Amino acid sequence: MTAITIRLPNSVHESIKQLARKDGISVNQFIASAASEKMASFQTLDFQRREAALGKREDFEKFLALVPDGPAQAGDELS
Repeated sequence: MTAITIRLPNSVHESIKQLARKDGISVNQFIASAASEKMASFQTLDFQRREAALGKREDFEKFLALVPDGPAQAGDELS
């Protein structure tokens, strides 16, 4: 495990302390979780971009053609 020092505005630190206390976790756990969530969002976006680059329009159209043409189900109508 690595220890780091970060500088935060006092207002941000106070908000983090309150949120961590409300969630029943330490400030360290709160910040580690927040950093992990941000990292996961970047990794997900990178993954989606790589996958999208592999896609082919003709494959999409082939599968779209398999969808039956009919009225929208209740609740799925366009407004």
